[in-house]
Amino acid sequence: MNSPAETKCQPLASPVEDLSLALDGARVRFLRAGSGPALLLVHGLMGYSFSWRHTLPVLARYAMVYAPDLPGAGFSESMPGMDCCFQACAERLLRVMDAAGINDCDLLGTSHGGAVAMMAAATAPQRIRRLILVDAVNPWSARGRTLSVWLSSPLIAPAFQEIAPRLPIIQRFYFRRLFGDTRRIRPGTLEGYRKPLRRPGALKYGVSILRSWNRDLAELESVLPRISHIPTLLIWGSLDAAVDPASAPRLQSQFRDCQLLIFEGVGHLPYEEVPEEFNRAVAEFLARTGNAVR
Repeated sequence: MNSPAETKCQPLASPVEDLSLALDGARVRFLRAGSGPALLLVHGLMGYSFSWRHTLPVLARYAMVYAPDLPGAGFSESMPGMDCCFQACAERLLRVMDAAGINDCDLLGTSHGGAVAMMAAATAPQRIRRLILVDAVNPWSARGRTLSVWLSSPLIAPAFQEIAPRLPIIQRFYFRRLFGDTRRIRPGTLEGYRKPLRRPGALKYGVSILRSWNRDLAELESVLPRISHIPTLLIWGSLDAAVDPASAPRLQSQFRDCQLLIFEGVGHLPYEEVPEEFNRAVAEFLARTGNAVR
């Protein structure tokens, strides 16, 4: 079934700009395309703007879409002594919005980026029109709680940061388990995600996030009442091995106006695995809840 946006004459696709801005002396890279109301895409823990290559060009037909590499991730630089708890990541995201000239936006976050998106909305609810949360890290999924403690421990973390970028077999195993059907992994996908791993200290950002993971989840639960009024779409893969799909209804119950969409047979990365269905769902939500899609 076509979305309301697809029943109209489609505007020509906008060119994708590869840009950067300065934040505390660090270079933050972001992609931008389209025109109209701002839509900000927030990648997950091991992702970067590459995650949105199937999404950004489509949604750019209807909105001004921004896809940053969060500071410390992808090809953005880290700041010295950078705090990587959820709240600090959210505050940096809001400052990226300031630097990019984004007053308010629709905010789409996946996995860890979903938790950051919720925290950013709780910090500045007046700046977030709608939320789209994709397999979002949340307090009701137990997955990752033990692994985060283990990988961020002083004994394990240094070896993990040193060895993991050099072992493609580990990268392939981790990445393939994020798909419900590995036959849907498109050529060049793993290679694209591996590119930032060639940078020195590539995993430092991720390990820093894990250090406060369980404490951050408790803080996230405490701030959710601040954003219960924001219209929200939850998208989940039924075979998500990273964030428990059973946690989705609990997260949905925190919002007054929230739709939950489950993609059957899909894993943790629906925008990678079934991008056409994913883009259609986002476009239909925006069309139904406002005028971001014209």
